[in-house]
Amino acid sequence: MLNQFLFKKIDNAQLVVFRIFYGLLICAESFGAIATGWVRRTFIEPKFTFSFIGFEWLQPLPGNGMYIYFVIMGILGILITIGYKYRFSAFAFAFMWSGVYLMQKTSYNNHYYLLMLLAFIMAMFPANRDVSLDSRLSPNFKSNVMSNYFRWIIILQLFIVYTYASVAKLYGDWLDFSIIELLMSGKKDYYLIGDFLQLKWVHQIIGFFGIFFDLLVVPALLWKPTRNIAFIFSIFFHLFNSIVFQIGIFPYLSLAFIVFFYEPQTIRNLFLKRKTVEIPKVVSLPKNHKLILGALSIYFVIQILLPVRHHTFQDDVLWTEEGHRLSWRMMLRSRSGTIRFKVVNKDSGKSEYVKLDEHLTKKQKRKVACYPDFAWQFAQYLKKEYAKDGEDVQVYAINRVRVNKGKFSQFIDPEVDLASVPWKHFSHNEWILPSQSD
Repeated sequence: MLNQFLFKKIDNAQLVVFRIFYGLLICAESFGAIATGWVRRTFIEPKFTFSFIGFEWLQPLPGNGMYIYFVIMGILGILITIGYKYRFSAFAFAFMWSGVYLMQKTSYNNHYYLLMLLAFIMAMFPANRDVSLDSRLSPNFKSNVMSNYFRWIIILQLFIVYTYASVAKLYGDWLDFSIIELLMSGKKDYYLIGDFLQLKWVHQIIGFFGIFFDLLVVPALLWKPTRNIAFIFSIFFHLFNSIVFQIGIFPYLSLAFIVFFYEPQTIRNLFLKRKTVEIPKVVSLPKNHKLILGALSIYFVIQILLPVRHHTFQDDVLWTEEGHRLSWRMMLRSRSGTIRFKVVNKDSGKSEYVKLDEHLTKKQKRKVACYPDFAWQFAQYLKKEYAKDGEDVQVYAINRVRVNKGKFSQFIDPEVDLASVPWKHFSHNEWILPSQSD
């Protein structure tokens, strides 16, 4: 029964149209990152780049190399849009975007992670079988149908993202709207809407709407009677996020996903030449169908387990940040902190406090002051900087952190030499001090 459902043939209009939207949006993201100065601020200006731990070997290209890197990604977006050399273009973008994601986390965003997943998913999809240069140049390659499981991979991935985002909001600071008030306080200077965003009743609407939209939007889009209503709410929700939070292409990518929820013939009538596609009635299983099912099962088990891994760590993820990334915990907290690093020369006994301005950008300083992995990585960097002549040095951090509207509390154990302790990926780092209740 499952095989019959997943491998039956359906009209591929949804995937073909989404490919065009996807290509245009990643092209806009790539060139926009250059135009807005994001590439310069993130990759060129910093003296030291915080990569994901374990990917320290993945560093930005020297000089203006990252501009060229993003131009290439923008060109790949164009090739994906027109469906030329699609498989190569899609995989090339997937690997290049993964490089962008992993070589820096100062500008971490859950949506960047979603785009990395989507890039590899799209690279493996037959999205160029119609309305593409590939299909025009090779007529035998052209097809108007695809297996049903391609559509459901996208739907299930979205369901996981939205559901975890909703559940994560069921905690005190969201339910009493204090975190929303805090997030909106930084938007008070927005033209026309700044004062509006400071109103208490607006915070309450945002709070309830955020929970119920994330929880219900995918089921509502799947059910035909509520599909158009969900679409209208989606437009409002994602445009609001685009205007207020200014998160690039991702609200528009989220709207583009909606093509997978409407009937293929509806999508074909709206965006492609009006014609009816003949769908084979007999379901023929591909020879590798067991391999496909196995790979999909492993992938989605990982996607389901990753967002809850923080429950295996000691203390609250809102405090420790351990297990926060890759878990769809979006717009849940605001962190602020102060930090000083003391470098001690074990040979001479001399110590000095580090001038952070000499090593970090303003945004990097905020991250180092608030997030444990940033502080740990910076300590490794300082050890290399101060031990260039063979000296044996220790690095200590004097640090206080506040989450949301809580009180400032000591975050890193000041007696621990951060330069000498390993980073633990799968268990609690004991030098992160316990959270202090108010």
